[in-house]
Amino acid sequence: MARLSGLAGLVPSIDWLPYGPIRKEALLTSQIEGTQATLSDVLDDEAGFTVSNSDDVQEVTNYLCAFRLVQDNLRSLSGLPISVRLLCDAHHLLLDGVRGAGKQPGELRRSQNWIGGTRPGNVVFVPPPPERVPDLLANLERFIHDATSPLPPLVKAALVHAQFETIHPFLDGNGRIGRLLVAALLEHWELLPEPLLYLSGFFKQHQMEYYRRLGGVRIDGDWESWVSFFLEGVCVAAAEAESSLVAAAGLITADRLRLLASPKAGPVSYRLLEFLPMMPRFTVERVRQKLETTFPTANAAVKVRISRHAGPAFHVMPGHCFTACRATISRMPGHPSRG
Repeated sequence: MARLSGLAGLVPSIDWLPYGPIRKEALLTSQIEGTQATLSDVLDDEAGFTVSNSDDVQEVTNYLCAFRLVQDNLRSLSGLPISVRLLCDAHHLLLDGVRGAGKQPGELRRSQNWIGGTRPGNVVFVPPPPERVPDLLANLERFIHDATSPLPPLVKAALVHAQFETIHPFLDGNGRIGRLLVAALLEHWELLPEPLLYLSGFFKQHQMEYYRRLGGVRIDGDWESWVSFFLEGVCVAAAEAESSLVAAAGLITADRLRLLASPKAGPVSYRLLEFLPMMPRFTVERVRQKLETTFPTANAAVKVRISRHAGPAFHVMPGHCFTACRATISRMPGHPSRG
């Protein structure tokens, strides 16, 4: 974690850092719950192109909106702290207009739910009854904000996640909100300067073990095995993020040097370079809008980019759509192709 925090300064723009990790987390945390979407689908949708599985992509987009809501609140002096109210607000955005939209978005459940099976009598786990949920969440909120706790923050995050999933306070979306809560805790406790580390990739890769360890807490009270598994995930995710960050920084630096060597490059070309890590798929028209310039000027800047990206680093897609810095995108912290 400390090495990852120190490496954040390798990337020239702080805005570039969270682009890949946040989208990977949104994608993988949704895939754990059965969402069928890919990174290409998400990038195409952001670029304004039609996608065939728009409902699944919308679930990923909703997670991004919920994450931004939580992050904006935590970073604002007038924003809400980590609280039941903030999680309910995030839950409302998560289920807005997608699967689960009819299951009380933004509200704590008022009926009994269960995990696995078809009824409480044949299920894997039955969470607490609805009348206990408010008090249990209030206790969890107090635990989060207890500054006297001797527990290390990452151990505390592991306990909070397991307890939240055990309470299962919503009729749908508990897993995604519970994993978002982990990211929020890392932000709240200032363990990283930017949101660079997410655990959904590890949880998805070891999905059955993830469920088994949580079940061990609920059934056998085996907190130690769960915490050990959670911390292993932190180590794996941090190492992957560190490797991706170093690789991406090198590719971005090389890309900038190539552009500086181009006699045709001008101010608009340099501005386009600054946007590309957060705009990996685009059209000339989108570049024009983003840079607030004319179409011919935007087109000329894109041509410079094409001329400086021979080979697989730059790809012209059908319909005059461009995928920029493909090698860079594949090395962005949190990109799914990184494992």
